[in-house]
Amino acid sequence: MAPIPHLSLALALSLGAAVSLGITRFAYALLLPPMREDLHWSYALAGGMNTANALGYLLGALATPWLLARAGASRLLLVGAALASVFMALSGFFVEAAPLLLQRLLAGVASAFVFIAGGVLAARLAGLQPRRGGLLLGIYYGGTGLGIAVSALLVPVVLQAAAPVRHGWAWAWWVLALACVGGTAVMAWPARVLADAAAGVSAAHADAGARPFAWRDFGPGLAGYSLFGVGYIGYMTFVIALLREQGAGPGQVTLFYALLGAAVMASSRLWAGLLDRYHGGQPLALLNGLLGVATLMPALTAAWPLVLASGLLFGGVFLSVVASTTALVRHNLAPVHWASGISAFTIVFAAGQIVGPTVVGWIADGPGGLARGLLYSAGALWLGALLAWRQQPLPRPAPT
Repeated sequence: MAPIPHLSLALALSLGAAVSLGITRFAYALLLPPMREDLHWSYALAGGMNTANALGYLLGALATPWLLARAGASRLLLVGAALASVFMALSGFFVEAAPLLLQRLLAGVASAFVFIAGGVLAARLAGLQPRRGGLLLGIYYGGTGLGIAVSALLVPVVLQAAAPVRHGWAWAWWVLALACVGGTAVMAWPARVLADAAAGVSAAHADAGARPFAWRDFGPGLAGYSLFGVGYIGYMTFVIALLREQGAGPGQVTLFYALLGAAVMASSRLWAGLLDRYHGGQPLALLNGLLGVATLMPALTAAWPLVLASGLLFGGVFLSVVASTTALVRHNLAPVHWASGISAFTIVFAAGQIVGPTVVGWIADGPGGLARGLLYSAGALWLGALLAWRQQPLPRPAPT
């Protein structure tokens, strides 16, 4: 059997995170200001679009364990990515709120299929090289940064080119859908290779007495991660709108979002050692705390160097929070139970995301505006850090 090119596979697989989160979810932050202005939305309705996406993500996360058992991670990854591409394209054909909400919901369902299936494959790949497990997981989740950077480079150009056209923002949805199609095509390779490697991983780690996943064992980590979902999504939904309110021009917005995406991609090496070293909730707690700092900064100041620092810190941390939960599952459960653990963390993450955008939007419609909404997001992240710190590694079974 030919040696497996682990890093190349991780990079190709990372397009799953790019499609499912970087483009399907986070590109909306760039489209929110022109759509809100054109369609006369309140901030609550604008946030509701991402709440619908998060609700779809929750529904997809609930269905994914059943689908993984029947279709397998590789097939679900590719089907989900194809569906996400279709739903992104359909978002450009409507202007009424109801069908747009439905499209965002369906895109959320598809992105959950992609993100969880990709996470299972990434954990499988990390299992093939345990000494570089944290790095390989970080590369997969860091793919979200590639999606963010691609969105930051594409969307402003398309919006400017389509400015004379009525509802010109629709063209951005269609261009992003094409980017998703390209990512889906590249993912066919790691999906095939890791499907072939699945039997070897399972056989190498088989343990009939392995401890199964139980929600109570991961209670503090799950609670901390749900508050991560509540807190981070407020920033990612509204930070561009806040920058526009503070007077940032199109070039500054592009720079901010591109740097944020680049920081996400770089974060895989930055936190790899932390994810490999600790088997409890310490990485999740530390990263949640740093994310709260990044979220607070643009709420307190419009000084451009500090705003850029906020984006760099946020980008350098937030997808490593997600990687930390996969590492927690991988350290404490046998491979046969990884899918159950990853799905459970994704479910609470999705539930938190449902709350975040609408509440921040509702706060932003009142006194204090978007800045006050981000204060709420930072508080949720810090509370999540305190809860995650209580997560202990699971006791290992005594040798027989």
